[in-house]
Amino acid sequence: MAKQRSNGDGGLFWEESRQRWRAEVTIGYTPAGKRRTRRAYAKTKTEAKSKLKELFKDLEEGITEDRKYTVAHAVRDFLAYGLPRRSTGTVDKLTNLANTHIIPGLGARKLRELTADDVDRWLADRAKVLSTRSLREVLSLLRRSIERAQKREKVRRNVVLLCEVPEGRAGRPSKSLTLEQAEAVLRAAEGTPMRAYVVVSLLTGARTEEMRALTWSHVDLVGRPDGNPPIPPHMMVWRSVREHGDTKTRKSRRSLALPKRCVEALRAHQAKQDYMRTLARDRWQETGLVFSSAVGTELDAANVRRAFRKVVEKAGLEAKDWTPRELRHSFVSLLSDSGVPIEQISRLMGHNGTAVTELVYRHQLRPVIEHGAEAMDRIFAS
Repeated sequence: MAKQRSNGDGGLFWEESRQRWRAEVTIGYTPAGKRRTRRAYAKTKTEAKSKLKELFKDLEEGITEDRKYTVAHAVRDFLAYGLPRRSTGTVDKLTNLANTHIIPGLGARKLRELTADDVDRWLADRAKVLSTRSLREVLSLLRRSIERAQKREKVRRNVVLLCEVPEGRAGRPSKSLTLEQAEAVLRAAEGTPMRAYVVVSLLTGARTEEMRALTWSHVDLVGRPDGNPPIPPHMMVWRSVREHGDTKTRKSRRSLALPKRCVEALRAHQAKQDYMRTLARDRWQETGLVFSSAVGTELDAANVRRAFRKVVEKAGLEAKDWTPRELRHSFVSLLSDSGVPIEQISRLMGHNGTAVTELVYRHQLRPVIEHGAEAMDRIFAS
């Protein structure tokens, strides 16, 4: 008579529904006390015994990886539980990258069987349609997903750490307006709802997400000229439309002196907004935003982009080639051409140091002397 296996030794079972032998071993228990098992199936009892020995060997070596766990399981688990305190926009973006690029290409692969060669081939294929920056993002998402699975003993190793990001397609290069083009855009913005937005963005270099979150309580159109020291008209860039209203970095919280042209545009914009509030009556929602919809609510990024492109088209430029963020690039270019040192430009941009300014805006920088609002008053002298 065969010896009965003791508790925890696992066992062999015939599954009628599958017409297969099942090798099963207990690997632990959940916090709720439910038994956790690993299983393997075989057509014959002899083969099932062999698989049971493999399961025991893995258990002795401390390997409890899930043999059925796929890349798709890991990625979806990471998206569901591995992004706490991330904004909805960030989660949506990563989910789109996963569903478009990772899951269709690697999702069905068992995680324990995934190899560095699999990842390299997948990256080579994605390099045909993605920029290098996007490739870096999808590879980072895959790496973090497997890293989470590794910590939860779903897989032993993270093969993504062995892979390098290949050169992808050339991304859309950012560009800046020349002084002549900038003047044309400013003229085209006159009389449109975008006038103040364009003027302030171009002449202060504020980010688009900072502009949409700017409130009147953070704008001082008078300043304290008799103060000691005198304080010029300024705006406090302390918020953005990011999650929790935080700016991109701590350095991004900054107060910027307003050029005269900005002060004039904002005063006119404030009067126009007061009139819109009167027209809207009960439909008006008091948010305190400087740049708002016709009923006071926050502007949508897509609507800002469409309105800006109408101004660009009116200025005689190709509308589809320009986005609001390139007003920030133009700010750097115009200041640099004017002789403002990179250290001062970096502070005005809200960067932690000159490295980011040089890396991202290197095409707009020139060698260099002097400051923001003063330089813009000089460049766009009325």
